[in-house]
Amino acid sequence: MSFDIRLSGEVERIVAQTLPGLVESLVASGITAGDPTLWGPAAEDEASRRLGWVQAVSVSRPLVAEIEALRAELAERGVPRIVLAGMGGSSLAPEVIAATLGAPLVILDSTAPGQVLAAIDGDAEAGGLAQTALVVSSKSGSTVETDSALRAFEAAFGDLGIDPAERIVVVTDPGSPLHQSADAAGYRVFAADPTVGGRYSALTAFGLVPAGLAGIDLTELLDEAEATLLEVAIDDPRNPALVLAAAIAAGEVRQDKLGLISDGTHLQGLPDWIEQLVAESTGKQGTGILPVVLLPVSPELESRPADLRIVRFVDEADGDRLFEHHHGEILVSGSLGAQFIVWEYATAIAGRILGINPFDQPDVEAAKSATRALLDGAPDATPALFTENGIEVRATDPSLAASGTVAGTLDALWQRLSPDGYVAIQAYVDRLASPQLAGLRELVAADSARPTTFGWGPRFLHSTGQFHKGGPAVGVFLQITESTDVDVEIPGRPFTFAQLIAAQAAGDAAVLAEHGRPVVTLTLTDAQADVLALFEAAQ
Repeated sequence: MSFDIRLSGEVERIVAQTLPGLVESLVASGITAGDPTLWGPAAEDEASRRLGWVQAVSVSRPLVAEIEALRAELAERGVPRIVLAGMGGSSLAPEVIAATLGAPLVILDSTAPGQVLAAIDGDAEAGGLAQTALVVSSKSGSTVETDSALRAFEAAFGDLGIDPAERIVVVTDPGSPLHQSADAAGYRVFAADPTVGGRYSALTAFGLVPAGLAGIDLTELLDEAEATLLEVAIDDPRNPALVLAAAIAAGEVRQDKLGLISDGTHLQGLPDWIEQLVAESTGKQGTGILPVVLLPVSPELESRPADLRIVRFVDEADGDRLFEHHHGEILVSGSLGAQFIVWEYATAIAGRILGINPFDQPDVEAAKSATRALLDGAPDATPALFTENGIEVRATDPSLAASGTVAGTLDALWQRLSPDGYVAIQAYVDRLASPQLAGLRELVAADSARPTTFGWGPRFLHSTGQFHKGGPAVGVFLQITESTDVDVEIPGRPFTFAQLIAAQAAGDAAVLAEHGRPVVTLTLTDAQADVLALFEAAQ
């Protein structure tokens, strides 16, 4: 088998109890046949327009030759460096493909000015912008982050005397605003399948064009996926997608936190892709599954919260050894192509188990609307409630900051946690300049004693952002922002990248507060110097 899943303990009992109903309902073959009725009448219209991913392998085969030809053309012109500007489903899959299969691909999925500059300027040894091609990926063709990056690159190419039409490649849905403007500008356009939602698009043009231009063997990836299609299509209790769906979504007592651990596997970054797929697909109508990306030594593995199930990714050769030591966990192994297929099927099936539509994202637009309103109104920044060690403290509920200390404010935020709650850390900072901030997750998980997620803003808005507003109302939110002298103009827009990312953070905090979720915002006035004080407060 190209995908293997091993179960033990209580989760094995739950799966055994759930599988007969899934097999009898013909769910697997129904998805393969494109049956939109599987998720109920309310979801039928959306589902009828969102099942194209089932055919992605065969539909994408003809793309391979086109992508390889363009890669050869760029190489011949001395353009080996590929930058991808995209968000959510347009960036996470190609990032995993490139990292796992070993190709250099620069990901720009941020509006942090420093990160934008780094993507434009590049590494001098790699030739910088003079040897760069930009892939612009947006399903809707109107994503503000992607549009802003495109404008910045167009100007930068022009400043070097380079015709942007020679360097910019667009992936978008047919007829989108981006498709229309790209045609007018003479850019190379790959029209994606409009019947595939963004988070299910790993094996479509959105995943394949940037990865292929970076040098990945796409035929091998598609072969891996194709080898799994028969396994997931049959109504049989051995179907790995049925087993995985039952393992993550079923049970008499809801375990709605899903710990994802890569234990020495060759798969790089796969949990981040799964995080978006599962959280955005299931987090709605007050229910859902919250993926929590963990390390092999994370605090949650010591405390073992009752509402947390663990998925451990292992290489096949290590499966037997690790299975003996991780009783009660879900151990999975398989090629990257197989993982994409099985998780897409399993997530759609999990939606049926939970009684929700796994293809819509009804709460994502709220944060975007709030951002637009802030940019249009250009209000003054909300004054800090207090400042300690260079860290400015704000809160949607000022009583959270009554202690006058960062540590006391965090403790007050943790006090708002219910027994089934979670902490979401949202870092609206330049992750290239401050990668150590990701280590805050481990400290907060230990200090709060609850499952804790970490997301780089604003990219998580296209990932777990749906779950934050539409899922169970049990989250508390810690925003990290930064003050910086670095900024980049956005040609043709009345705001800069620094203003955009600030509005995105403030807009999301406002929407979360409207949904009754408490938010504390910590602004680092000197990101490099203030991180130590932040880490000390979190302990």
